[in-house]
Amino acid sequence: MAALKSTTQRKSPATKRPSAKPSGKVASKAVGTTAAPRKRLRRKVVDAAAVHEIFARFAAANPEPKGELEHVNAYTLLVAVVLSAQATDVGVNKATRALFKVADTPKKMLALGEDKVRDYIKTIGLFRTKAKNVIALSEQLLRDYQGQVPQSREELETLPGVGRKTANVVLNMAFGQETIAVDTHLFRVSNRIPLAIGKTPLAIELGLEKIIPAEFKRHAHHWLILHGRYICKARRPDCERCLIADLCTSPEKVI
Repeated sequence: MAALKSTTQRKSPATKRPSAKPSGKVASKAVGTTAAPRKRLRRKVVDAAAVHEIFARFAAANPEPKGELEHVNAYTLLVAVVLSAQATDVGVNKATRALFKVADTPKKMLALGEDKVRDYIKTIGLFRTKAKNVIALSEQLLRDYQGQVPQSREELETLPGVGRKTANVVLNMAFGQETIAVDTHLFRVSNRIPLAIGKTPLAIELGLEKIIPAEFKRHAHHWLILHGRYICKARRPDCERCLIADLCTSPEKVI
């Protein structure tokens, strides 16, 4: 019996071992510690009153903002915007000043030919592909639109080299439509302030359309692009010169 009792005593701790679990308090803490890095707080966009004040200040400072691509008509604007993809406005302007003196219509551009167009724009990135697109879109304008630039986004997007942003720029600058063209500067500024938050240009565009007051929509994208290009820069925002620093909630703000 003594041997049996001794064996039982040795097994007793083993039978109790499964019940030796961490207390609820410790388990909760462990779970919380693991989950915390995955939780991301959504930044709150500025309210309607602040949005109105932001654009009111932009309008007061620059009532008639202009795009910086040089052009002489709707067609040359279209070509300039197509050429500006992955290139600076300054670089495009240097190339197109000479080009547009000899070819400011689709007919003249076709007469010039792809090889010569390529020579004019060879200082611009992706110039070979862009020269092909300029010739192809000129052909399509003559064939389908009597040489005129169409005034709808859907029609513009059928042209070679023309995407939604390019179409929005042309519709806004050439035809006065209240479109919002989202480039890298505008995308950054909208997410940074933040006005509209999104992971894609389309999400930003649609978000801004919902919140920008009607009185400011015509020029809204110009103000935001210029703000991002010269003030709210990518590497270091120049908050000391910012008109809307007091309304911005960005953690990157350096004031």
